[in-house]
Amino acid sequence: MSTYIFGHTNPDSDSIIGAISLAYLKNQLGEDCIATRQGDISAETEFILNKFNGTTPELKTSYAGENVYLVDFSDLGQAPKDIKEATILGIYDHHKLGDLTTSTPLECWIRPIGCSNTVIKEAYDYYNVEIPKDIAGMMLCAILSDTVIFKSPTCTKIDTKVVKELAKIAEIEDYKALGMEMFIVKSAVDGATARELTTRDYKEFTMGGEKLGIGQLEVVDLSVFDDKKEMLFEDMKKLKDESGLHSVLILLTDIMKEGSQLLVVSDDESKFENAFECKLEDSQTWLDGVLSRKKQVIPFIQPQFEK
Repeated sequence: MSTYIFGHTNPDSDSIIGAISLAYLKNQLGEDCIATRQGDISAETEFILNKFNGTTPELKTSYAGENVYLVDFSDLGQAPKDIKEATILGIYDHHKLGDLTTSTPLECWIRPIGCSNTVIKEAYDYYNVEIPKDIAGMMLCAILSDTVIFKSPTCTKIDTKVVKELAKIAEIEDYKALGMEMFIVKSAVDGATARELTTRDYKEFTMGGEKLGIGQLEVVDLSVFDDKKEMLFEDMKKLKDESGLHSVLILLTDIMKEGSQLLVVSDDESKFENAFECKLEDSQTWLDGVLSRKKQVIPFIQPQFEK
């Protein structure tokens, strides 16, 4: 019986590459593991897979009765609907511990660092398993993506050290140039529908009994959204109503200016004004220096819903 490895819904590069890199490691350790995904891959992830001869993991949305490893999440809201009917053998993540629980002991690698693939690299080192050249290249790109080429406050010395080690394995001399090439691909928004943009990197959270959806779009030039904000707001309202959410937030992140334009559709905008000590104008505001949803957004919002 095969064990399946997958990341969160609306998978980003870390969750897709993490499933691939962890599946290879587990197979080398004698487990029969298959990398899967819960949703479509992004243009950035497609770029990484094409660059390093990677194969897109198979789409699988039901895991009842299966053995599984989770990568890049431990929240019920980002899991398959039947996750409670699966046996979770382990979690490899770099986020806060979520609300998933297990009935049996599990392997748990959760580290306060910039990327799940950094955690997986540490597991390779622990088990003394050699990383193939192409997988090393993919893991490197996933780390550069999650750490915004080391600019994110989530980035640690461990992440930069691991990237340098992976670059040697993958024989990549200028990994920062590769990262910029990747982010240019990630910045492409022309031709995408409003829903594709709203949910490109989107996660739902429960805070104080209320459900929120928070998305993030990282680009090298924020001007690409100048004629798209109205379209985004309209779709955010639809998404809020369809999913019964208290709020939908989208961070439009400019990695060159190192900040984010926050768009808000909410039953109570004052919660976000209080969280960020700002005044929303036309339901939006600029958050200087904010690059990380995990470290610079969630921790400030959550207390507003738990008062």
